[in-house]
Amino acid sequence: MRNLFRRFRRKSRPRAATGRHRPPAPVRPVGASNPGRHYRSSAYRPLCAGRIRDRQFPLVRRGLDPGEVTAFLHRVADDLAALHAELDQIRNENARIKQSLRDWQSRFAPRVHR
Repeated sequence: MRNLFRRFRRKSRPRAATGRHRPPAPVRPVGASNPGRHYRSSAYRPLCAGRIRDRQFPLVRRGLDPGEVTAFLHRVADDLAALHAELDQIRNENARIKQSLRDWQSRFAPRVHR
């Protein structure tokens, strides 16, 4: 019986000898060289509308209604596609405003004569 209980008992991890709490090591963002984007690893592919629509789920005996799952995935994909389109529009507008500001600054900045 003792052997049976030993099989199901959790294995305890060895503790640090100092007994002090060590702060976790600082984590460097992987995608920091990708300005304006989320910090993701290079292996992670961002979610897009096509990937949501094409997602397949395994069939189970008492699973969810496939029609409802498909309808929900299409709804999420449409929302995501609209967000991506709006984000592209905002990025273009942001670039246009920045360029206009640079032009204005170069036109009206005080000239330095040497």
